[in-house]
Amino acid sequence: MNLAAQEEMTEAAVLQAPRTLIADDQPDVVRALRLLLKANGHQIEAVHSPAAVLDAVRARSFDLLLMDLNYARDTTSGIEGLELLEQVQAVDSRLPIVVMTAWGSTDLAVEAMQRGACDFIEKPWENTRLLAKLRRPLEQRNRHRASGLEITRELELAGEMQRELALGQIPKFNGLEIAAAWQPKGAVSGDAFDVFQFGAESGAFFIADAVGKGMPAALLAAHVHATVRALASEDASPRELTEKVNTAVCERVEHGRFVSFVYARMDSQRRRFTYTCAGHPAPMLMRRDGTWIGLTKGGPVLGEFEGRHFEEGEISLESGDRLVVCTDGLLEAERTSGEAFDARGVIGVLKPNRSLGAEELRNKLLEAVRTHCGDRLNDDVTLLVLAVA
Repeated sequence: MNLAAQEEMTEAAVLQAPRTLIADDQPDVVRALRLLLKANGHQIEAVHSPAAVLDAVRARSFDLLLMDLNYARDTTSGIEGLELLEQVQAVDSRLPIVVMTAWGSTDLAVEAMQRGACDFIEKPWENTRLLAKLRRPLEQRNRHRASGLEITRELELAGEMQRELALGQIPKFNGLEIAAAWQPKGAVSGDAFDVFQFGAESGAFFIADAVGKGMPAALLAAHVHATVRALASEDASPRELTEKVNTAVCERVEHGRFVSFVYARMDSQRRRFTYTCAGHPAPMLMRRDGTWIGLTKGGPVLGEFEGRHFEEGEISLESGDRLVVCTDGLLEAERTSGEAFDARGVIGVLKPNRSLGAEELRNKLLEAVRTHCGDRLNDDVTLLVLAVA
């Protein structure tokens, strides 16, 4: 069943057969309310004490709570009911609560609404007025629920689009093998990456990690992705491209929204690798003999200052080299003790497995980080592995 159909069924269920909990210590009142509400389509459960109210709310889901404010402690102050109101909200903050008060207890009703009740009804009540007061919070609850389902649907569609962009086929290069992983923490990701091909032996890639989570981070990452795609070419150096992307982020995004970023060009024929690293975890290059270096040339995160200049680094690629570039979601994955996977974890996997191809090495790294954190990743993870033949 699709989400739209679920939404329609939820709306019908809430409006036509709401699950209503009645709480009053007077059996005659409960009996009268049960008959009235059941005749008007409510599914009724009734309880007679504050403790029973809390037990019911903890155990089952309701669309509405209709509760008296006076129980066994006394019959006029409503103190016990006000305390119960706060306790119910602590269990289910979204449950609409309509309180019942004795006729003329306006001050008590006002205090109840200040503490979170959505409406009140005086005893003795008029049936038509009571039903109207109960219908309003049910309609409002339905609108909120429908809005939440709509947002969920939009997030799912956005996530699907991101996956199509991120998990497309990676170009193949002579003398180079590239493997990637993109794993969002939620429905959408603040990470972005892409690989561009300029020729059989030359190309480029980038990884970006936008500050924050959810849709705002995903939109910022998408803006960076689109900008890089428009600028990437065989003639654009990593430094020049990074400076232009920084300008685009500063012009279009409010201050305080940053992006860590790596852009690199590779040429397997000339064995050259040029890069700029802007506030991003340094790419790690391991040589065939097991020695490794961090590629740190670049500058600060994108979006901090317009007109910022960045450095560019260059290294020579050698047969047997293995390069790992990742977002901090992988490096900051923690054990329950708080110990992060960090660069030591990456090197610990790279060194004994440096003869493996890019795909096998990627899988080894993902397996190791999941084992490290007990499969409890707290952030988006993007990983790119490059193997030189």
